[in-house]
Amino acid sequence: MNRKTALLSAGHGSVDLYQGIVPVLVPFLVAERGYDYLAVSGFVLAATLLSSVVQPVFGLLTDRWSMPWLIPASMITAGLGVALIGVAESYPFALAAIGLTGIGVAAYHPQAARTARSVTGGSHVGMSWFSLGGNLGFAVAPAAGPLLAYAGLAASPLLILPAVAGAAITVPLLRSGGAARLRPREMGGVDDWPAFRTLTAIIVLRSITYVGLSTFLGLYVGQRLHLSAGASATTLFVLFGGGVIGTLLGGRLATRYGRLVTMRWSYAVAALALAGVALIPTAALFLFVALTAIALYIPFSLHITLGQDYLPTRVGTASGVTLGLAVSAGGVLAPALAAAAKATSLQLVLTCLATLPALAVLLTRRLAEPT
Repeated sequence: MNRKTALLSAGHGSVDLYQGIVPVLVPFLVAERGYDYLAVSGFVLAATLLSSVVQPVFGLLTDRWSMPWLIPASMITAGLGVALIGVAESYPFALAAIGLTGIGVAAYHPQAARTARSVTGGSHVGMSWFSLGGNLGFAVAPAAGPLLAYAGLAASPLLILPAVAGAAITVPLLRSGGAARLRPREMGGVDDWPAFRTLTAIIVLRSITYVGLSTFLGLYVGQRLHLSAGASATTLFVLFGGGVIGTLLGGRLATRYGRLVTMRWSYAVAALALAGVALIPTAALFLFVALTAIALYIPFSLHITLGQDYLPTRVGTASGVTLGLAVSAGGVLAPALAAAAKATSLQLVLTCLATLPALAVLLTRRLAEPT
């Protein structure tokens, strides 16, 4: 990993930290502001919808105009929204602050993905490092909990510091605009919209699978192995750790075997491993959890590069969809999965989820490597 890729990856982490920090704020908003569960669910919904649905809009804008300045500006915007929570005296003000964070996250990804394509030269390994930065940023968001527990929401203005640091280390990269500054008419290639739609469907299937797994895994393992709540939570560390390994493996495997072959085999392994999670009654299911996480994350960065290559004149749009809209689709179906689990069982839901990566395998056969 070269210096530019490392800095861009770190900047990505400083932004995605704010995607994961909103759920951390929820208990403190309930305790200090007296908001009920319905009110705080509005915060999570606002942050999720704005950070995902709006991303394709920013993708269209970055395809039309060169906007490298959007990267540091969106970082500061994301951090500012969280910082304002501490001074928000009313629910509408607090909701607007969280919405500001969602917009900042949405504005960052399309332009940053274009810049990553330029900085890494389109390297699969380079894009995997860029993706890993975002995943790690999301994973470390709970580290804000001890600060808020000690000082309360009054300390939330300090949470803008990661955004300031991320902007500071990213600004020097903007001088080497490269392909990130190219406009559609200056870029070669023909857009393959049918292939891109198929890829989007695959990403949606992966999103539903991962959201369902991460939502119910701790509960299921606790029931299956008769573990305490604390012991059950360790399962998520296995899930997140496997995700880190999978993200790094994705670029290397794609470089050696090709993106589509790598995606096809990783989703096949994910289907089998997730079935193992649902059906294995012993502690060996932890091994299947790790294998599922690795397999689901191997294609993560490959989705981005494939989307950009399928839409070579709409790189920003492709990035906005693959990083935002399609990835968040699983969250929309989370309530339906919860209702299904309540009506049947967690085991049945996890077993059904195992069919989604299998369906993704079939869809990959409709794709061809972009030329």
